[in-house]
Amino acid sequence: MKRNGIRYLSFGCCTIGAVLSGLSLHSHYGTSATEYCDLNTMFNCDLVNRSVYSQFFGVPVALIGLLGYFLLFALTAHDSRFVTVLRLAASTVGLAFALYLAYIETSILAVWCLLCIGSLIMISAITVLTGIALWQTWKTEPETNA
Repeated sequence: MKRNGIRYLSFGCCTIGAVLSGLSLHSHYGTSATEYCDLNTMFNCDLVNRSVYSQFFGVPVALIGLLGYFLLFALTAHDSRFVTVLRLAASTVGLAFALYLAYIETSILAVWCLLCIGSLIMISAITVLTGIALWQTWKTEPETNA
């Protein structure tokens, strides 16, 4: 896949991830049931987004995700090896955090949030795409252009 194709896919994943995080943030502060995500006892975004695990040091995890996707979008706009390394590091941290939250959903809350699953898919895709982009820069550019 060409580098521009990877960048466009990354922009798309960042945009979708930001929308999903924004919807999760709306659910976090909401007081009524969310029709599109309150499906049953197994899939209920409201239970997840309003649980004690929906905040990290007092900050809603959906807000952290939203800001993370904005950062990744901005980093994707720059096409240098150094920025790509930063993007890979940031997306890896985001992926690790999303996997931790998925563990909480599975093992502690025993309920899944469809918005969170979508966000996990987006951050996974961004991490993979960024890894491919970095591999391509190392393959095609000399080391002096770091």
